[in-house]
Amino acid sequence: MQFKILDLFSGAGGFSKGFDMVPGFTTVVASDFNEPALMTLHKNFPGAKTIFGDITDEKVKQDIVQNAIEANVNMIIGGPPCQGFSNKGKKLGLADPRNFLFLEYLEMVRRLQPEVFVIENVKAMLTAVGGYFIKEIKDQISALGYKMNYAVLTASDYGVPQNRQRAIIIATKHIEVQMPDPTVDKEHRTTVRDAISDLAYLNSGEGEMEAPYQKLAESNYQTMMRAKSGKTLYNHIATSHSKVALDKLAMIPPEKGKEYLPKELWGNQKFKTTWGRLEWDKQSPTIDTRFDTPSNGKNSHPYLDRAITPREAARIQSFPDDFEFVGKKSHITKQIGNAVPPLMGQAIAEAIKRQVK
Repeated sequence: MQFKILDLFSGAGGFSKGFDMVPGFTTVVASDFNEPALMTLHKNFPGAKTIFGDITDEKVKQDIVQNAIEANVNMIIGGPPCQGFSNKGKKLGLADPRNFLFLEYLEMVRRLQPEVFVIENVKAMLTAVGGYFIKEIKDQISALGYKMNYAVLTASDYGVPQNRQRAIIIATKHIEVQMPDPTVDKEHRTTVRDAISDLAYLNSGEGEMEAPYQKLAESNYQTMMRAKSGKTLYNHIATSHSKVALDKLAMIPPEKGKEYLPKELWGNQKFKTTWGRLEWDKQSPTIDTRFDTPSNGKNSHPYLDRAITPREAARIQSFPDDFEFVGKKSHITKQIGNAVPPLMGQAIAEAIKRQVK
């Protein structure tokens, strides 16, 4: 079966990239309210129609539906933002205005009747208010005539060098699709070293949007990431840190954290992980949208005095090196931090391909 995908709330296209890595899946339409992210998606999926706009606007909705019908869409994927999964939100449930984007996603399902749809979200969605929200979501999906399965998946189970967890819902018209089994066992999980050791040569403020590789691949993972990129490395630019930040980083030994700083230099951040260095032989914690800032968390290089670069963050998210991010630095860090890791998307696509005939 050929799957023609509509990617809603697409961001830069991490979810689409994962599905695209499996034969039989093609993203043909993508929509988001973030224009720089859509520009990145368009650069990497030149054959996909991109629609910029607010999905709550009926004109934008109609544009998406019309393009999806013309492109023979039979699958929808996406991660609608949800801020309302709290005890306060229980009174209104899915009618909470902060959850309306979830309902917009389901409205697209109603209008387009895809064979399959996949929803990605924060894992709290499944446990919020004692499971109240997931029950509401189940009821809504059942009313649309779909069978669904859901689980929390951990990215490192699928070869991603990161302990990111996400709630995944897979719904189809005819069967309950089983979630993908892990593709790697605990002893063989991809580490930070596997992901970025070949990129350890930039200091603060160094690097370019496009530059030749300076070192050979040092792991199977790096070889896989480089497979289609030729000789050019994109987005490997180190943040230009202030002298204060550089002085602090210089005090922190390889793979350690702010416990090596004098307490008066800890700053106002409440989290233990701020000013933390990544550890070579472990997985990274969740990459977020501010990984370029040492005071944000455990996202400084294992031994160089700088935060990780966008390309290093993309590697930790499992974006291959030929995936090029466009826009200002602040746009690019958001695009990478908000993305679904492509290798996780790939595992989901392979599970669907095996089961949905």
